[in-house]
Amino acid sequence: MALTKQQKIVTLGSWLGWSLDGYDLVLMLFVIPVISNLFFPSTNEVYSLLATFAAYVVTLVMRPIGGAFFGNFGDKIGRKKIMMITIMGFSIGTFATGLLPTWQMVGIMAPILLMGLRFMQGFFAGGEWGSGAVLTMEAVPKESRGVFSGFLQSGFPFGFIIASIVFYIVTSSLSEKDFAEYGWRILFFTGIIPGSVALLVRLKVEDSKVWIEKAMQKKIAKFPLRQIWTDKEQRKRFLLALIIMTGLMYTYYTTLGFFPTLLQDFMGVEKVESSKLMIVATATSFGGTIFVGYVSQIIGRRKALGVFAVLAVILAIPLIYGLYHATFFYERAIYVVIIVFVATTGFGAIPAFLSERFPTEIRNSASGFVYNGGLFFGALAPIVAINLLSNSNGLIPFLLGFNIILGSVILLIGTMVNPETKDVDIEK
Repeated sequence: MALTKQQKIVTLGSWLGWSLDGYDLVLMLFVIPVISNLFFPSTNEVYSLLATFAAYVVTLVMRPIGGAFFGNFGDKIGRKKIMMITIMGFSIGTFATGLLPTWQMVGIMAPILLMGLRFMQGFFAGGEWGSGAVLTMEAVPKESRGVFSGFLQSGFPFGFIIASIVFYIVTSSLSEKDFAEYGWRILFFTGIIPGSVALLVRLKVEDSKVWIEKAMQKKIAKFPLRQIWTDKEQRKRFLLALIIMTGLMYTYYTTLGFFPTLLQDFMGVEKVESSKLMIVATATSFGGTIFVGYVSQIIGRRKALGVFAVLAVILAIPLIYGLYHATFFYERAIYVVIIVFVATTGFGAIPAFLSERFPTEIRNSASGFVYNGGLFFGALAPIVAINLLSNSNGLIPFLLGFNIILGSVILLIGTMVNPETKDVDIEK
């Protein structure tokens, strides 16, 4: 079924915003090994890494709060207005990170300012996904909802791809000293570009017809966020969906979210090769996410998620073991492709699944809160990984593989306790 011009604009606007989120988050992951001593200087490199990851985790932990806050208003005043606010706040935060003074310049104020900006980033990023995902799912035809779910979610790894390419260009052009001095700042300055493009596209977006119809019928909830908890059925749906998101987030941040640090700090891979491997990883996630969205339209959301969870449980330790002991780029790339494909691409079914799980009057609040709520536990994955691996020597592949299995088992449990939603009519 061909899309109307407005459906295309809505989909593109949401996709671009989610791309910016991926762009910012992977930039931070890339520079953590470099800037850890600039903001958290210590004689112990592991402590510096942990402190910088804590600043990164702040972004993730703030996202559920932002998802709940902006989702609540998205249900009350419309999806488009919230999308405009979140993209501006997020873009400004990314750009401002490049202006931060370091510990050498201002002392203790450096990490405080970094933390403050990461709080801001997480808050606006939390609202970004919910409004865009819901608006897109409400706009596209039911029979192709899974396909557009996968496409929308592919914006995140697409942002990773662009960030990986930019990181590769900058690190290839600058010496280690120059990158540590000012190169990392250039990366964050570039974040204003995708944000500006997304904002221009969103100016042409119209609000959801499904939401407008509910508003005209005066069926909009006065307190959408509160209704999630006071309505027994909606509270149950929220908690069951949260299991799926917790498993997905934990697995994601144990693999793609931790790979830059794993490659550089625990495997001794040079920055240039590390950036190449991350381009391979994010390209795999991009294609895999679209693929899973398409598959979920055929076999259902639960089965699509379940299949990949089982594969990750079976393959996690052998693949991480192979990656850890690989010595050549192409050998490492093969392991990275398979790990990323089985462990991260289940996200392709999520925009459709969450939009189908909740009614229109609380859809933005519930979807945004659940999606980002998975980060309450999932965001801890990199910190858990660093603590596990720092003194483990030859056990690194087994411990990291176990961490992936943990997230995958949680996801599998989630698919068992949630119903299939593919045939749900979200216009009601």
